[in-house]
Amino acid sequence: MRAWLTRGFRSSSLSVATSGRCLPTVASTAVTFTTVAFTTVPVTAAPFRLAIFLLTFLFAGFSLSAPAPAAQAQPVVFVDFSWDSVQVHNRIAGFILEHGYGMSVDYLFADTVPGLLALERGDAHLSMEIWRDNIAEAWERGLVRGRFAELGRNFPDAPQGWYVPTYLIKGDPERGIEPLAPDLRSVTDLPRYWELFRDPEVPSKGRFYNAPNGWVVHDLNLEKLAAYGLLDTFVPFDPGSDAALVASMAAAYERGQPWVGYYWEPTWVMGLYDMTLLEEPPYSDACWETDKACAFKPAEVLIGAHKPFVDQHPEIAEFLNNYETTLAQNNDVLAYMQAHGATAEEAALYFLRTYEDVWTAWVPADVAERVRAALEGR
Repeated sequence: MRAWLTRGFRSSSLSVATSGRCLPTVASTAVTFTTVAFTTVPVTAAPFRLAIFLLTFLFAGFSLSAPAPAAQAQPVVFVDFSWDSVQVHNRIAGFILEHGYGMSVDYLFADTVPGLLALERGDAHLSMEIWRDNIAEAWERGLVRGRFAELGRNFPDAPQGWYVPTYLIKGDPERGIEPLAPDLRSVTDLPRYWELFRDPEVPSKGRFYNAPNGWVVHDLNLEKLAAYGLLDTFVPFDPGSDAALVASMAAAYERGQPWVGYYWEPTWVMGLYDMTLLEEPPYSDACWETDKACAFKPAEVLIGAHKPFVDQHPEIAEFLNNYETTLAQNNDVLAYMQAHGATAEEAALYFLRTYEDVWTAWVPADVAERVRAALEGR
């Protein structure tokens, strides 16, 4: 999830990618016959035999009925928002629903606003990551109207803030790196170590890698730098894009060099590299409404549902209320995707194989056994 809380989101048209939506149903007619006893009719009464035969069926027991066709199982539709982690979690849950519970599943790709609309209307049923603070008003409105349901947290509150490579603090003997900033714990310690982060363009100050200009968090970081008095010793650097921000971190890490800047979790880069989140005073509304000299508010990540759907499927609600992962597991799966060029489906299978002890605790034993059998066939 790309720190949507601090970036905001944009509305756009709904785009859809489906993998075999429900097939049309075919009506079937059920005919039942009741045994009928006939009396002997003289051959000479042949013209009357047909009439008696028909009247007997009509009044003595023939039933021709065409009941409502059996409903074709509708797929459970997940909203696929645009970031990797939600798509992976959708497919972890989807695999379990398909192979453990015998349900068909589908995935609807959508940006934030149209995806929420689909979930509210019932065009979609589930999404494994709802970053509630990003969409607080719309989400609350749907809850009040009985259109949304919250099925617990997918993973603990997602952090964002200012990171440094852990080897700066602890060193890395395997790479021959000595701890250059052993007492660096907090953002307020940065002035003592500014020379480690020297900006090549402004060598009298250190470089702080900010979020790209255009993200809301870009300006929030500027406010925080000023509130901590760091603009005297650091220059905020705009990398231009998320890809450039990641590239700057990766290049420094691979070379064992100092780096300090903004990022968030869970992300693949945090799974691939050992980074330390610098301490800040804890978040408070009062702080955030004044100078912002405190930590970002952790983003709460929920499993969201179309309430009428889960009311009709309590077994799904029970499963997803048990669904819980950790930041470390998410970072690991996203790092696997990056390192192997894996799809969301392949990353979901990686999770299910790697963390069997985790997901088997979410479901009954018979469901777990069917999922295991399906995994063995992959």
